[in-house]
Amino acid sequence: MAYKNITLEINESVAVITFNRPKALNALNGELLGEFSQALDEIVDGGDARVLILTGSGDKAFAAGADIKELNTLDPLGARFFAKKGQDIIGRLTQIPIPAIAAVNGFALGAGTEMALACDFIYASEKAMFGLPEITLGILPGYGGTQRLAKLTGINVAREMIFTGKMISAAEAKELNIVNKVCSEVSLMDEVMKTAGKIKKMGRVSLREAKQAVNRGMETDLVTACFLENDAFSICVASEDFKEGTDAFIEKRKPAFKGKLNSQ
Repeated sequence: MAYKNITLEINESVAVITFNRPKALNALNGELLGEFSQALDEIVDGGDARVLILTGSGDKAFAAGADIKELNTLDPLGARFFAKKGQDIIGRLTQIPIPAIAAVNGFALGAGTEMALACDFIYASEKAMFGLPEITLGILPGYGGTQRLAKLTGINVAREMIFTGKMISAAEAKELNIVNKVCSEVSLMDEVMKTAGKIKKMGRVSLREAKQAVNRGMETDLVTACFLENDAFSICVASEDFKEGTDAFIEKRKPAFKGKLNSQ
């Protein structure tokens, strides 16, 4: 379908969603988030994509927060629904059955950082900047930032960033375990595509189960998490790709994974 605030391309099993409001530094307003959710439906329902990449149009911003004009109109009840909608839509990145990579090419502030944090990992250009500046507006991060940031960086670092609203560079974000890799501006998408190319060759079921085992395990105690891992392991063995993977290893060849999620 046609989108106004984003673009969606799916080529060779890699889906790319680009936030496309360059004049507003790709701010994540309600209309954009609605389109983003529809695009995730299109990706999941289509079944062709094995990896999702998120990035921003232009060279200035990945996504520079929520739309302040929308925020300014909220009353307390409206704020509750506003934040819950954003949490639910951005949170879908943790639920979709394929890995999601954020390619942060500029400012990722507020909701932009929260969107990136909900991805499975982040690659950033050298000019990227991260931050949760909501405190300077008299509010706090409302799209999951207070929780996801603390789990990545540790609670003290998260407190400092959230309480001060400061921005940090891509290099500092890497030191704090927010970013996996820092690339030059011109090589960012090449590096992301290179990693996506490796991931897309893996089995669909094992990718889905590995993603969910990690994500769900982070939300519970170690004993319960290991039970979840055990279930995920057995589901993988039930897939046709398990037979292909082990056969390929024994036969000393590269596996050709062709399993489908809906056939398992």
